[in-house]
Amino acid sequence: MAKLTFLATALVALLAIGSVSAHRTTITTTVVEEENPRQQQQCREQIQRQQNLRHCQMYLAQGRDQYEVAMVTDINPQQQQHLRECCQQLRSMDEECRCEGVRTAVRQQQGQREREEMGQVMQKAQDLPSKCNLSPRRCQIQSGWF
Repeated sequence: MAKLTFLATALVALLAIGSVSAHRTTITTTVVEEENPRQQQQCREQIQRQQNLRHCQMYLAQGRDQYEVAMVTDINPQQQQHLRECCQQLRSMDEECRCEGVRTAVRQQQGQREREEMGQVMQKAQDLPSKCNLSPRRCQIQSGWF
């Protein structure tokens, strides 16, 4: 009987140790990079030199294109021209500033668009670098603006 009690106690101890070691705690650390004021100023200057990405604004302001279609040739000629010049404006900027430039172009659309339209503008804007074959391929634009 003593052997059985000892065996049962040992088994319970092993199960307890097994469940403790099987339980894993995951700690997620979020690193928030502080904005570099010098980089921000450089981006603002580049955006201003590119006329606040006026052509990107005009491209975004035009009717919804076949957003899913990647070929530039599948949109109307006026949109195609604005997209081409928008891409040139983005290309003239540092890679680190492009998304800030796209966000500036989107902000210019606020107040001129309905909430639903702004969702479409935002979606179109996020993929602008990709349509221009530039890095980064996609810009994050906070939907909280709208």
